[in-house]
Amino acid sequence: MSTANRPPERRHAPRLNHIRVCDAMHAGVVTCAADTLLRDVARMMVQHRIHCVAVPDIEGKGLAVWGIVSDLDLVGAAAAGGLDGRRARDIAASEALAISEDDVLDRAVQLMSEHQVAHLVVVGAASGRPVGVLSTLDVAGLLAWHENG
Repeated sequence: MSTANRPPERRHAPRLNHIRVCDAMHAGVVTCAADTLLRDVARMMVQHRIHCVAVPDIEGKGLAVWGIVSDLDLVGAAAAGGLDGRRARDIAASEALAISEDDVLDRAVQLMSEHQVAHLVVVGAASGRPVGVLSTLDVAGLLAWHENG
């Protein structure tokens, strides 16, 4: 049978309960201070080609992440009166959802769906400190391209 007449290869969706979060996440976390102007947060996203910036603990108690500013948050802020004079703390007021790097993607997808968020902060299993970010786009990439033998 010629290659032109062969049926397309069948790709199977990956088993999300067999893939660890650390294998799908983007390593590293871009952060900004709570008092960073939103226009500067937007510049950070463009410069680093990312969709969210983490805002560490407002009281300076270490690296505990307390909020996320996403590109969608910036769009919402712009639509609700603009970015001028507004700061990261103004739209990152709730605690970010975190997941361990050793958790499986099934759990990550469940958290994203339940809380309707597009980003999870990934924390080190031993340290509990942020080590990366998992986004819905990361999961979509696995669903699109991962072959399950």
